Amino acid sequence: MDLLTYILLTLILLPLWITLYYFIPYLTTFSPLHSFPGPPFAKFSNLWLAYHSRRRKRYSAIHSAHRKYGTLVRVGYNHISIASEEAISLVYAHGTGWLKSEFYDAFVSGVPGVFNTRDRAQHARKRRVVAHAFSPGAVGRFEPYMAEDLETWVGKLDSIAKEAEEEGSEYKSVNMMPWCTYIAFDIIGHLAFGKAFGMVKTGRDECVSQRPDGYMTRIAGAETLNRRGEVSATLGWMPALRPFAEFLPDAFFSRGLQSVKDLHGIAALAVSQRLDAVQQEMAKESDRHDILALLLKAKDPDGEAVPYEEVVSEALTQLIAGSDTISNTACAIIYLILAGERDAPGTILPRLQRELDAAIPGNEKVAMHKQIKNAEFLKRCIHEGMRLHSTSALRLPRIVTSAEGVCFEGHHFPMGTVLSVPSFTLHHDLDIWGDDVEVFNPDRWLPERLTQRQKMAFITFSHGPRACVGQNVAMMELQLIVATLFRRYDLELQQEELKCSEGFTKKPVEYWVGIKRRV
Repeated sequence: MDLLTYILLTLILLPLWITLYYFIPYLTTFSPLHSFPGPPFAKFSNLWLAYHSRRRKRYSAIHSAHRKYGTLVRVGYNHISIASEEAISLVYAHGTGWLKSEFYDAFVSGVPGVFNTRDRAQHARKRRVVAHAFSPGAVGRFEPYMAEDLETWVGKLDSIAKEAEEEGSEYKSVNMMPWCTYIAFDIIGHLAFGKAFGMVKTGRDECVSQRPDGYMTRIAGAETLNRRGEVSATLGWMPALRPFAEFLPDAFFSRGLQSVKDLHGIAALAVSQRLDAVQQEMAKESDRHDILALLLKAKDPDGEAVPYEEVVSEALTQLIAGSDTISNTACAIIYLILAGERDAPGTILPRLQRELDAAIPGNEKVAMHKQIKNAEFLKRCIHEGMRLHSTSALRLPRIVTSAEGVCFEGHHFPMGTVLSVPSFTLHHDLDIWGDDVEVFNPDRWLPERLTQRQKMAFITFSHGPRACVGQNVAMMELQLIVATLFRRYDLELQQEELKCSEGFTKKPVEYWVGIKRRV
């Protein structure tokens, strides 16, 4: 077969195959979904979801679709998005037996980890191995590592703030997004791998990755993580395209898939170096109490050590979850606190700083968890920031596995239907949160004001057996970062809005503030 004939056959057969792949299930298996409204193109394929993922605005497209079509929206040929807090227990709770959809296969690098494994038994086993690393006792032992990195961070921010004095300015302008990234990467480096990446110290987004041939290369860690999230979130909706994606003319795919490999190389190198240190019986390694140490000591149900590739995958999961989500969320919370103060002067910052001043002694550089764990206004600011920003803006898809299907509010979903609940849309639902839904109002989290619907609708860390296993560490880290920053510095908002893009999570693009030391 000559090349021209091959190209012609491809041009004829590929559209035919795509049509049959989606159209036959549309007419047969998923005919009960015909009554659900949604974007016309979304009814026949997942290309609508893939397109908006490629644009890095999936959460916005789904939110707009719900505002146009209502509570239940068909966003894929077999995918219904349900913007109702009543659906959370249906889709995510214990006992349903439902599986994560094949969307998650696009996030597997090496062997599946606790986040992306779809097998229920494997997930239960992996979660038992990982969960002990996040017990209350273990979390408490992580704080010295966080404090060490925060002190380095404060030293750098002090130097930046001092530049204003030298220039004769009141505030020094700084983009806080990179600095939130640096501190989040360094802390998770300490917790997951035993040492910080050194981003704060150098002021650069840089990590070392090991490729399969053993070659070491320096890469931009946060940029690599962003590209990995973007390409995986796009290809997650198009599983048939994944084997060929690196050959597509759009560099988005080739660069993104290389980032998947580079990110895996960061974890593989860190685990390998740690194992070498342990085998050499270095005292400082054997005395550490971090996530990787606990994974290396863990046993599976048969009493066997966790396989090396599985340790790498779990370490990679912690790297991604602990850097991406924390940096994005911390940056958004800082912005929203200042934006709330701008919109209602005297109602946010003075209250927060009075609380922090009372809790943290004047000579302390960084906050300690025992000092601020009961700082209620700080907690309310963090919760309100997580609600408005919604870092994990698209709720995670689950596939109905019961032969009889499932019903919700009189609607029937057959086996094989994918269901999800969009957290961004729930967190911005006027009926749930009131007329001030778009206002940063920490006092809506006062126990006497919080309604049952609001409690149910707030799903930042997901729900049920697949909820975030590291949420206690995440909350502790956010409290320490936000408390340290606002206790030590005055910040001036220098941009009108916080523009975001989305890979797997929703990320601020940049965030400019003026900074100076508090008197």
